[in-house]
Parts: sequence; C-alpha cells; structure tokens
Amino acid sequence: MAVWALGINHTTAPLDLRGRFAFALDQIAPTLHGLRESLANGAGRHRQVETAILSTCNRTEIYCAAPTPAIDHALDWLAHSGGVSPQVLRSHSYRLENGLAARHAFRVASGLDSMVLGEAQILGQMKSAVRAAKGAGALGSTLNQLFQRSFAVAKEVRSSTDIGAHSISMAAAAVRLAGQLFEDLSAIRVLFVGAGEMVELCATHFAAKNPRRIAIANRTLERGEKLATRFGGEVMRLADLPAHLHEFDAVISCTASQLPIIGLGAVERALKKRRHRPIFMVDLAVPRDIEPEVRELGDVYLYTVDDLAGVVQTAQASRQAAG
Repeated sequence: MAVWALGINHTTAPLDLRGRFAFALDQIAPTLHGLRESLANGAGRHRQVETAILSTCNRTEIYCAAPTPAIDHALDWLAHSGGVSPQVLRSHSYRLENGLAARHAFRVASGLDSMVLGEAQILGQMKSAVRAAKGAGALGSTLNQLFQRSFAVAKEVRSSTDIGAHSISMAAAAVRLAGQLFEDLSAIRVLFVGAGEMVELCATHFAAKNPRRIAIANRTLERGEKLATRFGGEVMRLADLPAHLHEFDAVISCTASQLPIIGLGAVERALKKRRHRPIFMVDLAVPRDIEPEVRELGDVYLYTVDDLAGVVQTAQASRQAAG
C-alpha cells in the first residue's frame, strides 16, 4: 500500500489561508466521504483508499493509503474544497510519501512539529481525528497501524525526554500579554467566547489571577454554564455578546464558527461606551472569530494564535539563553 500525507501548517501557510481549510469535528465525516468519492471516481479509480483528516488551529493534514498514490488528485480536491487554486495550495503545502509521511506523523504526535514545541494537546487531537475517521468508515488497517505507531512514539518521546517540561502554553502567553497592558489583573473583567478545550485552558490561567469578573459566552448555554460554574463566572448567549462587549476589559475567543462573530462595528460601539478605555483581545480561532480590521482601532490590543506563538517562542529562547 502507498501511504501519503498532504497538509498545510503554521510554518507553510498564513492564518487566513489555514482558515479556509479548517474542518470542525462534525464536518470530518462528510468531508472524508467527499474525498474518498472523488478519489474513487477520478482517473486512477482509487476504490480502496483509506483516509483521515487532522484539523487544528495550526494545521490541516490529509493522510491516505491506497494501492497506488494519488497525491495530486487529493491536492486538487482539497484546493477546490477551500476555494483556492491548486497552484496556491501547492505553494503553501507539503506532500510526503511512505516513510517520510510516517516520520511526519510521528513528529506531529510527539509535539515536535507544533507551534509550541512539545505541547501535549496535539496528541488528543490526533486521537480524535482517528476516531472520526474510524466512525466514518474511512480508516483501514494501514492507516490505523500508522497512527497507533505514532501514539506509541509520542509516549516514548515524552517518557524518555523532558520536551514538555518547559513548554510555555498559549494560555500562559495570553495572561502574560494581558499583564503587560493591565497593572492589576485582579481588577479586570474577562469574557471568554466559546467553551472548548482552548477556552477552558485560558480560563484556568486567567482564573488563577482572580479577575474581578469572568463570563462565558457560548452558542449553547448548557455547555457554557458548566465552564462558568467551574470558574465562579456567569454565562451569556452568543447572540447577547454585542450588547455586553463594552463591560469587559479582556476578550478571549476560540469557537468553531466559519465566520467572524465579533465584528468591527460591535467593537467600535463597545469602545465608545467604554470612553476608549483599552480592550485586550485574543483570537485563538482558525478561521478567525474577530474581524482583522479590529486590530486597526487605537484602543484595541488584538492578538491572533500566530502572535501568541511568537510570544511563546521568544520566551522559550530567552529561557534557553538564560539556562
């Protein structure tokens, strides 16, 4: 069986291009079905193809196994699904076959290919991708063996090295940046938009600073309430966010929305009500949750997932130099 991997990540593609190829977990099954159908009906008639898709803030990767490779067909299909030309995608992607594809999967699972070196979150995301592929009937024995071996390698790397010991998380970086803007984090009011793993991680770090107020805005109140209860906060519907935005000094957002949920107009109105007291904003979503034009406003300090990665990498370099 030929095995190949096709992908884009934080080192090869800008944030907005990555956003075009971000798949929420509930989109994985129909996307895999579309890919397999395309490969089966293409020129090569790849009817026995195995597929899996890994989609995170920092990467989208397709893994395939078939009797013969069809990497160009897979790239054309992915480009079409993201609404870009194959030439554009080709210039920002990596295409790996057989041993190189396996080596890449091992590096990804181990956190060696992550934006934050050694971060552990990617392993759980890979396991979710495998479960989704299995549930969609797209995972055969070849890819299953590849991923199981990747998980074993990741475990070995973590147990035999201290790669994760000094990893500075994106959440910690967000708190550090907020501390540079606000003199006393216990006096600020923080709004978290979304209720997923990344928001939970950020809320944990901010809650340790005992902010004056914590609120969770989420599409479904039930999930937001669970998180809010854990941190002694309050919950609001996502639809009510624009009316309350001015009440918060810091806004951290990470949802699976395909379109921005915090627009320029809403932030402008919030600033007016705040009499232009600054707002600290972190957009960890891919695609973006906050319109990029918000960054141009004079009293807004907006950081993206890529900005935070830069902060983390600088901090790690400083630690290494000091050590």
